Amino acid sequence: MAENVIQLDRRNSCSEAEWQTRIDLAACYRLVALYGWDDLIFTHISARVPGSHDHFLVNRYGLMFEEITASSLVKVGLDGTVIDDEPDAINPAGFTIHSAVHEARPDAGCVIHLHTTAGVAVSAQEDGLLPISQTALFPLAQISYHDYEGVALNPEEKQRLVAHLGRSNVMLLRNHGTLALGPTVADAFLNIYTLERACAMQIAAQAGGGRLQHVPQPIVDGIMAQAKQVTRGLGGALAWPALLRKLDRIDPSFRN
Repeated sequence: MAENVIQLDRRNSCSEAEWQTRIDLAACYRLVALYGWDDLIFTHISARVPGSHDHFLVNRYGLMFEEITASSLVKVGLDGTVIDDEPDAINPAGFTIHSAVHEARPDAGCVIHLHTTAGVAVSAQEDGLLPISQTALFPLAQISYHDYEGVALNPEEKQRLVAHLGRSNVMLLRNHGTLALGPTVADAFLNIYTLERACAMQIAAQAGGGRLQHVPQPIVDGIMAQAKQVTRGLGGALAWPALLRKLDRIDPSFRN
């Protein structure tokens, strides 16, 4: 089945804007696999279909992240309706989380949810993410937390999740994993990259056994203004072209 899915070609059945979003989203899946953040066929990354509030793209359930292509992505409505594809093509738990965020946050062009070792480990710590590295300061300036309620299959959890998310762009799902969003795939990827790196650094620092030095709160409070300077106001778009070139060197089939 996976072989047939990967060979689909949807570029002539969607708009140019949707096709570009499909390419970027497929690239994001490949990057998550490249950095070792995937979890077999589980966890999800979604992107809103350009020009639509009610439709988003997500991975086909059963494909490894390294197999995802622009054509293999599934279009789904906020009500769970799968558009132009098999009704059972998506993971229902993934739909619950992503549909909740896309519906509540019109600015959420892309939503990334992962189950990495470091991300889950930090999400299980009572104090959550700590201000112990420069990298941690960026997610700390916009982080939120959501308590674990079991596998995300209960539609009633949506309201509580989006209430906890508020206007933040990164979240730790307690005992579960990480989540990040952004207006574009590039922005969401930069947010999840810094969050995941910060979690990995925290676990490594704690493994040393010594007392940890915290960054003073005034520096944490001013970090977002510095972030805009570092990225020249471009956010994720600054690094995204280089990441696409990296993928093209490794395997450009994500563009198919």
